[in-house]
Amino acid sequence: MGRPADLRKRADLLRRVREYVIRNGLADLSLRPLAKALGTSDRMLLYYFGSKDRLIAQALAQDEGRPVLLLRQALDSRGAPQDAAGLRRIVEDLWNQFTAPERREVLPLTFEVMTASVLHPSRYGPVMRNVLGEWRALLSSAFTALGMPEKRAVVEARLLVNATLGLLHAAPADNDWDQATAAFRILLDRLEPAWRPG
Repeated sequence: MGRPADLRKRADLLRRVREYVIRNGLADLSLRPLAKALGTSDRMLLYYFGSKDRLIAQALAQDEGRPVLLLRQALDSRGAPQDAAGLRRIVEDLWNQFTAPERREVLPLTFEVMTASVLHPSRYGPVMRNVLGEWRALLSSAFTALGMPEKRAVVEARLLVNATLGLLHAAPADNDWDQATAAFRILLDRLEPAWRPG
């Protein structure tokens, strides 16, 4: 029976892998150069994480400030919004978190993972499905709390998440965050009336 993994060392490795991947991306990621940059060996990374794919998936999840966690915390502490205007305020706050300068450096990696999940579905598909599923489930629950039928709430959540991701994807490409924010507000102007009962 092997010795148990050092949980503190494992957590530190995940944090440093995440920083490395944000700086260098996924396209040419190889275990040996990664291990060398971290001051360890590829054998040690495999010991702690089993495979490169599991290592990357777990590293990408190591973000305590990611907006989906903040949304969950907000809903847990304040409860579900009572009306469409309250839900809009929460969604606008999420946009502000995504587009804050300190979060923008993570967005290219998010979109690289999204693309990789299409090109390599067995490798990165579960990571992206988990991210999208979390968002959609939280927002669908908020829509249901407004009195929306469950099937409709699921579709509204998908529309909001997918449209928001599209705007977030385009903003770094043309580097026009002001226009992206203006477009996001117009999107909400058009969606919000459908969130109201009746």
